Order: sequence, then structure tokens, then C-alpha cells
Amino acid sequence: MEETARRNLIRAAMKAPYLTREQEHELAVLWKEKGDQQALHEITTAHMRLVISMASKFRYFGLSTGDLVQEGHVGLLEAAARFEPDRDVRFSTYATWWIRASMQDYILRNWSIVRGGTSSAQKSLFFNLRRLRARLAQNSEPLPAGTLYREISTALGVSEADVAMMDSRLSGPDTSLNAPVADDSGSSDRMDFLISDDPLPDEVAEDVIDVERRSEWLYDALGVLNPRELKIIRERRLQDEGATLESLGEMLGISKERVRQIETRALEKLKSALMKINSTFGHAV
Repeated sequence: MEETARRNLIRAAMKAPYLTREQEHELAVLWKEKGDQQALHEITTAHMRLVISMASKFRYFGLSTGDLVQEGHVGLLEAAARFEPDRDVRFSTYATWWIRASMQDYILRNWSIVRGGTSSAQKSLFFNLRRLRARLAQNSEPLPAGTLYREISTALGVSEADVAMMDSRLSGPDTSLNAPVADDSGSSDRMDFLISDDPLPDEVAEDVIDVERRSEWLYDALGVLNPRELKIIRERRLQDEGATLESLGEMLGISKERVRQIETRALEKLKSALMKINSTFGHAV
């Protein structure tokens, strides 16, 4: 939001008349039941000073006040869309939650390139850590980091490790992984020290393709087996826990030695079929 537009918005908000409870209810009913756009405009304009006031409370996060006001206006419109006029609550009280939530979400999305946390506890930690730390510093002598983190974790219901991590993130700016480790031009980038033993993306893709290809070849090769051979191969070789020769013999009504002979013959047929497929496609099995 440009500076001139922001100033005009603030002036318009400050000139907007305050609404009585009855006026507020009447406008809310017109908007809720009849979709009266003029009623929506009047009720939101009258509460823009609430948006501006709340935006000033978040100015220490280094984001544009104009952008915060815009996000707060989105929250104000959301509140207007959800407000129930017949409930015994003032619109300003209801809208405050939506305005704050919209601004906080914007701050979490834009304060850092790394998300600061999405759970309610993490959000509470993000927005209250500095305030609690300042309050504890005023009430006593400077506290050791461990004691400070313990006090804050108890107050907000999060772990001390979460407090320490958030404190570290709030204490320093984001750093590019392409930034040099030292000032001299010949130094390495931080990216050079991020070592991973995981395979490269092209290697992963190649492995997936190879697995799919081999599975297709095996499926085609199984077609050369007769039903009894196929039954034995599936039960003995294609299950996580292969069946024993004895159990298969009982199932098929033959001796376990006969099962072994059929299995050996089936494996030879499979090998021959796979070699023929391999020679056709020119790939190693």
C-alpha cells in the first residue's frame, strides 16, 4: 500500500462516525439478510480504526504497516461475513479476533522465508516470546538462559527446546545458503556444507523406472508357467514369507520332493523367458 493511500485510509477511518449498538445491529442485519453492500461499507468503515490500532501493535516485526492494515481489513470483512447480529455481542468484540488472526497469519507467512510454526502453541510462542522475556527482565536480575526458557515454557505451555529455537530465530535474520562462509571471495558457500547421503533425484527416478520395468518383465515371464508351476512360484518366491515344500505338497496332494522338482523346472523356464525378454529390450535384468 502506497504511503499516500495509507494516509488517506487512516484519515477516512478517523473521520468515520462511531456506531451505537442499535445502529451496528441494524447494519449487520441488512448485510446478513439482504446483502446490502452499503451497510457492509458503513460497518467496516466504522471499525477501520480498530484495524489501524491493531496494526500498530505488530509494527515491531518489521513489516509494512500498510500491508498489515490491508490484511486486517481482510479479517474485518471475514468477521462481517460470519457475524450473527442476534447474538448478544458487539461487532467490535467479534471482529477483533478475526483482525488479529489475519495479521498474525500474514506475519508468520512473511516475517521469514522459514515458517515459524503453525500450531496454536507455536504461534503463541512467536508472538509472546519478546514480551515475556522483557517482563521477566524487569522483575528481577538478568536470568540465565536456562531459567529464562523454563519460565517462558511454563507460561506458554511449550517445551524449553521450542523456546530456545524460537529465541534463536527471532534473534537473527535469515541467511542465504549461497552466502559465503567467510568474507573472502574464495571461500565456500554454506550450501557446500549441507551433505546428504540420499541418492540424487535422477538416481531415484532411474531406480523407480528400473523396478517398474523389471516388474513388467516378470509379469510377462510368468505367462510361460502352467497353473501348478505358477501356484508354487507365487507361494514360494513371491510372498513375504514363502510357503514350505511340505505345506505346498499337502495343499497340492503331492510329495514335497515333487514340489521341489516342479519349482526347479519352473525357475528354469522363468530364467529362459527373462533372458529372451532381456535380449529383446537390450537391458540387463
